Amino acid sequence: MAFTYFFRDMHTLELIVKHVVPSVAGFSKIRVWDAGCAMGPEPYSMAIMFAENMGRFAFRNFRIDATDIDGSNLFGKVISDGLYPEDDLKRIPRGLFEKYFQPGEKAGYYKIDEVIRTKVFFSKHDLLTLKPVGSGFNLILCKNVLLHFQPAERVEVIKMFHAALAPGGYFATEQTQKMPPETAHLFRQVAADAQLFQKIEAKQ
Repeated sequence: MAFTYFFRDMHTLELIVKHVVPSVAGFSKIRVWDAGCAMGPEPYSMAIMFAENMGRFAFRNFRIDATDIDGSNLFGKVISDGLYPEDDLKRIPRGLFEKYFQPGEKAGYYKIDEVIRTKVFFSKHDLLTLKPVGSGFNLILCKNVLLHFQPAERVEVIKMFHAALAPGGYFATEQTQKMPPETAHLFRQVAADAQLFQKIEAKQ
């Protein structure tokens, strides 16, 4: 889904940082999967939040796999270039905008700082294949996607996310998307006012 903007749902972003950053302290690899990334505002917002809260050394170990089903071949270029029109950036807190964005070569556009840009990797992916893009993720973010699936599809995709998470990893989804009862035993909700969950190991 293409509609999104930078620092959308700041409350959930702040809660993610609060819970995930301490849980990955000292890790040699920190992996995030943004499933349904559109043209990149969400994964880039996430990367900036982690950069602000992890410190330079720890952030060197950080990576976001940003995926979307879009077939236009446009999303990947936009994300790799990290170049966005000024109108798309108006909601960014002023301090973060001045720190992480510079005027681009194209008039009226701004480019994301290379330190952030090189941490986000785009690939085309269909969640309904039920094949994750990797494993051992510390965080999986999937917003404004699950609501487009049938209930049974939603359950299977969430099970896939659970399997792709590292032990104790976190899963976040949109505020309107409640955890299905069929997968509730796989996660514990860590914030009463956000759809942020921590993985529970499935019982054998």
